[in-house]
Amino acid sequence: QVQLVESGGGSVQAGGSLRLSCEVSGYIALGHYRGWFRKGPGKGREGVAVIGRDGSTAYADSVKGRFAVSKDNAKNTLYLQMDSLKPEDTAMYHCAVDSGSGMTASQILRAWGLSGYDVDFSGKGTLVTISS
Repeated sequence: QVQLVESGGGSVQAGGSLRLSCEVSGYIALGHYRGWFRKGPGKGREGVAVIGRDGSTAYADSVKGRFAVSKDNAKNTLYLQMDSLKPEDTAMYHCAVDSGSGMTASQILRAWGLSGYDVDFSGKGTLVTISS
């Protein structure tokens, strides 16, 4: 059974930083995409960052240059380093794993933003609150 457990959320002031972690347990094929999506107050799901098996990455325009996704295959852990945080980054952040068969990292990122798209696996989330 696949389980994803996020940690590292919290409340910080604008301009601050946070590092989210996601521990993945259970069997997941190495070829699967891994990443993060978020759901802000009154907003729909938004793909934030994706990393592929080959290390290719994709980011939402709203976080480019501020967020960085990485993974440690030995620890089966996914990370999201978030710098220069803004109040609009306030959201529940969920890590996700998706087969994304035939899709690029950018396509997966866009799909995660579609309400009708079913993400293969995701965690319960960790809350990030940014104050101005």
